[in-house]
Amino acid sequence: MSATALKKPLFGVAIVTALLLLVPAVAMQFTAEVGWGPGDFVVAGVLLFGAGATIVLGLRQVSRTSHRVALVLAVVFGLALVWAELAVGLFW
Repeated sequence: MSATALKKPLFGVAIVTALLLLVPAVAMQFTAEVGWGPGDFVVAGVLLFGAGATIVLGLRQVSRTSHRVALVLAVVFGLALVWAELAVGLFW
């Protein structure tokens, strides 16, 4: 796997991450209920890009469909757990 073969998919992950981060940025302009600071955007960006990159890299290594589904579900579930903990302290 060459570095040039990864540029396009990881660039796509970066674009999707940026688009997802626009949602709270735009919401902050219309309501006071969304109060993200710069640190929140950095953490969310790292989490979203990291999950997307993990999925892209993992799908390149796994060939069976059932394993691919399990990989994606595991990454999304892990992201949801970390996001919930950071958002509201669900577990601590």
